[in-house]
Amino acid sequence: MAKRSFPLSRVYTLLEPGPVVLLTTDGRGGPDAMAMSWHTMLEFEPPLVGCVISNRDWSYGRIKRSRECVLNVPTAELAEQVVGCGNTTGAEVDKFARFGLTARPAKKVAAPLIDECYASLECRVVDTRAVNRYGFFVLEVVHAWVDPAVTAPRTLHHRGRGVFMVAGETIRLPSRMK
Repeated sequence: MAKRSFPLSRVYTLLEPGPVVLLTTDGRGGPDAMAMSWHTMLEFEPPLVGCVISNRDWSYGRIKRSRECVLNVPTAELAEQVVGCGNTTGAEVDKFARFGLTARPAKKVAAPLIDECYASLECRVVDTRAVNRYGFFVLEVVHAWVDPAVTAPRTLHHRGRGVFMVAGETIRLPSRMK
């Protein structure tokens, strides 16, 4: 295989960690949803998720103040709504109304679940030591929801500059975890 140099500014397209999520917050002006793909699992139990939110995003101040959010996992059927949420700001747009998203009450946090997403993770911020320097929040999942009718979710994975990949095929390999 002949490899060639790759621009450092595009390295993130090789390592995008998982599905694009719609991170919801609640606060003055009502609920908001932002598209986010920079997140990673940090621990199994309790489930901890690390995520990067730029201080230029409207959601940054909202999550910093409320210390809670919901990570909603959409499927490919919501691609246009996800891109719409990513290309607008909640400071100017009611994203739930504009993109036809349904807010449902969460069980343990004030931020809403998005009914159209197949999974929703209610989270509380548990570590902010890297927020000021990197915008890196550590979230603990305090309640999780999943639609049992969705058995093979086709999730969106951001590749950069308006390009997405859709997860599809599942394979099963030997695992030491039972």
